[in-house]
Amino acid sequence: MSFFKSLTLAILATIFLTYVFGVGMLELMNLHVMMDGEVIEPLKAIGVSALVVVLLVVMALAIVLSVFGSLIFIGLVLFGSIAMVTIGVFWPILLMAVVIWLFSRNKQPRQYV
Repeated sequence: MSFFKSLTLAILATIFLTYVFGVGMLELMNLHVMMDGEVIEPLKAIGVSALVVVLLVVMALAIVLSVFGSLIFIGLVLFGSIAMVTIGVFWPILLMAVVIWLFSRNKQPRQYV
């Protein structure tokens, strides 16, 4: 499926689910959203409830990313420290291996056309 087709379907599904669940939530809980003492129309109320849901999802995403981000960061620090210790201990051997490889590789003559 192409990107734009997937994007269009995702936007339509999001709008449909927001409307269906928004109306269902308002009717199920007998909820009336009021501004300045007046009941606002259902679509605006659905927009308010969708905004609250989006804020909750963003907060949950921030918490999840901070937990998993810190775990990934700790893993990368451990891997980097082990790699640096390994290079620090074996750097003379690695240096000699690179020098031997540079001098012993087959050099192909240049061909000028």
